[in-house]
Amino acid sequence: MALETMNDAETQQKFVLLRSQGRSFARIAEDLKVSKPTLIKWSRKFQYEIQNQRAINLEALQEKWLTARDVRVNAIGEQLRQVEAELAKRDITELSTVRLFSLAQSLRRQIQHETGPIQFTVPTTEIPHEEYVDNVQDWKP
Repeated sequence: MALETMNDAETQQKFVLLRSQGRSFARIAEDLKVSKPTLIKWSRKFQYEIQNQRAINLEALQEKWLTARDVRVNAIGEQLRQVEAELAKRDITELSTVRLFSLAQSLRRQIQHETGPIQFTVPTTEIPHEEYVDNVQDWKP
């Protein structure tokens, strides 16, 4: 039965899912009835699928527990617009203007933080030659 399981695509996909959820090789081996050396081979073979699934899982958790990014960015952007409108009315020699500049800078940093990069996988140039699959394409924006 172990040989049948080793070649079973459904079992391999279960492995990818469990590994992307952070499960240990020992626990997966027990759950799927597959040897650890086989799981390690699968880990190498499916490393990009596992990384992408981890990114998808993380994105789903963020969406579940955090306010939507666009809502937060829009709220911060509105605050920044208000601060910059007030700055436009002020003489820069006033002390409170310095505080407003500081607030504007802080809001810009928050927007940069909120819109930071999400990476799903590595460029094809970083895939080891022996693991490169011909149908892999590098995405360029």
